[in-house]
Amino acid sequence: MRADGLILTNAHVVADADDVLVRLNDRREFRAKVLGSDKLTDIALLKIDATKLPASTLASPQSSTGPQAGVQPIRVGEWVLAIGSPFGFESTVTVGVVSAARRSLPGNGWVSFIQTDAAINPGNSGGPLINTRGEVIGINSQIYSQTGGYQGLSFAIPIEVAQRIALDILATGKVRHARLGVSVQEVNQTLAEAFKLDKPAGALVTDVSKGSAAEWAGLVSGDVILAANGRAVEMSGDLPATVGLAQPGDAIELEVWHLGTRVTRRARLDDANKRTDRGTGPSAAASAASSPKVPTGRLGLSLRPLQPDEIRESGITAGLVVEGVSCASARAGLQVGDLLVAIDGRPVTSAGQAATLVARSDKAAALLVQRGGTKLYVALQLE
Repeated sequence: MRADGLILTNAHVVADADDVLVRLNDRREFRAKVLGSDKLTDIALLKIDATKLPASTLASPQSSTGPQAGVQPIRVGEWVLAIGSPFGFESTVTVGVVSAARRSLPGNGWVSFIQTDAAINPGNSGGPLINTRGEVIGINSQIYSQTGGYQGLSFAIPIEVAQRIALDILATGKVRHARLGVSVQEVNQTLAEAFKLDKPAGALVTDVSKGSAAEWAGLVSGDVILAANGRAVEMSGDLPATVGLAQPGDAIELEVWHLGTRVTRRARLDDANKRTDRGTGPSAAASAASSPKVPTGRLGLSLRPLQPDEIRESGITAGLVVEGVSCASARAGLQVGDLLVAIDGRPVTSAGQAATLVARSDKAAALLVQRGGTKLYVALQLE
């Protein structure tokens, strides 16, 4: 809360509300106006008609996502406390530690969360997460639970994300999000070996949207993004979190591992509301699943070219249908009916070419597979 009555909370706290009532610690109550909210980041900004209010001290921007000159980053294991009204018990304080500083959650690519084991329950949403210096480092937002109550996994939105959303709302009354136009996944040890990386780190590009900033910048499937604007991308979630703090039209410089070489790519970010054609339809190879074939070769796969009707349905111009999988390839996650699009970042158009590409690999290969309209890299230890 700011001294002039501006209040940050979660968007889901005020969603569909006809009236919002704010009650202070001194028991005064105010009707609040919702200045704006953003569902993608789950942040809302309120205003009450009051002045000279006790204000929270916010941590310096970007302290929760990485080191910065003059700013102390959030560290795993440091003590934090959460304040909220769980189950209606007002001004409840719970204490814990930071469990993870940059946590990506399924279905949310816009926020890199702070994970904590401070007890957070229904009613804690929108409350502050505070460090030992008395600074608000996050806004408590979610819990992971199979019972509906606290089970040791709580998540807070970093304060710099909330501040960015608040500034947008104050300036324009709405929120705009930047978009690079890539789908990414984590790099495990086998994928790192396949791409000849020094260590398993970075964001592996699985798909690039047509007409997107990423395509204009020259990014392709199989690239591994190692840094964005000089900040290391250790995990795949670091990239969308960095892009999410930018504005449409901002320039971003990416350090990329491309076919075994470090290169620099520069992109001017799109507006997330801009429509682009992803060019990936449903899997075209479902018909192959009914008649699996005996797999052969180092890949342990039986492959055949795409038929014309399958090319039209899948939306890709080249690739191979997986008709049979060995035990090793099945354990890696490959399935009959998958479309094999690339090996180690290089497109494949024939079984012979696939064998040639695999012959260049040592112990592992990274197979780009399209399945049900989604592309992902499967790490395969070669037979």
